[in-house]
Amino acid sequence: MSNKNTRPIGVHTSIAGGISLSLERANELECTAMQIFSHNPRGWHVKPLTKTEIARFRKLREQLAILPVIHTSYLINLSAKTNELLEKSIQLMKIEMDRAEALGIEYVVLHTGSASGVDPNMARAKAVDCLRILSGIGSWKTSKILLENTAGERGDITSSMKDLGTVMNELGNDLIGGICIDTCHAFAAGYNIASKTGIDKLVKEIDNYIGRDRIKLIHLNDSKGEAGSGRDRHENIGEGMIGSEGLSLFINHKAFRKLPLILETPKKHEYDDLRNLQRTRELLL
Repeated sequence: MSNKNTRPIGVHTSIAGGISLSLERANELECTAMQIFSHNPRGWHVKPLTKTEIARFRKLREQLAILPVIHTSYLINLSAKTNELLEKSIQLMKIEMDRAEALGIEYVVLHTGSASGVDPNMARAKAVDCLRILSGIGSWKTSKILLENTAGERGDITSSMKDLGTVMNELGNDLIGGICIDTCHAFAAGYNIASKTGIDKLVKEIDNYIGRDRIKLIHLNDSKGEAGSGRDRHENIGEGMIGSEGLSLFINHKAFRKLPLILETPKKHEYDDLRNLQRTRELLL
């Protein structure tokens, strides 16, 4: 069977009306993977999941054979300047992990933090300290964190593979399951993955600082900005500066060709997800 038929592919789906409905929405789009926020990502208060919700999600996931991933709230900043925000971030991160464990979800994707005006090395050390605190206040057998590369905007602390590797290697494998590579973020941060040369450069850095086996997930997005722009602006598949050819080279590269793909492309109309999923499937070899 070809990679077209076996590779997990999906989009970010809504949990409106109940968290298990996200699986039904993914299934309607013929997704075999999906990403969700496990709660309202704009608020610190999180309503607990009921046993009924958890049981329904687990049962439906098994029935539909969909691989789910949680993306943490954007409010979380493990390099924040104030102790109050750091504490709130750690506690919300614990809730994210507890919910993933309850739902049987293996991976929780995290942007480690942002610290504009602060020495990046100090900011990364602060994020590592916060994650160590997190590992001391919780225990999760199923769920692990995937650190996601960022776009190189002002204050970003993990836009390079070297910086991601620094954080990951400080913490070991108990809490960190690996890395999620976002194509738009990588491109914006200066990895020109629109070309084979740029992809090879990225892969070489992954090999040097992280290890190919630690890459567990791809966020597949085109980019509105140019390579090295530092702009975190996602674009529809094939309509941005990476383009269809570049994205095809990337997802079919031997380092990435078996990894699940989650699209975080713009959604202005109901058919946008279907259109981007179809374009992605056409790029697979």
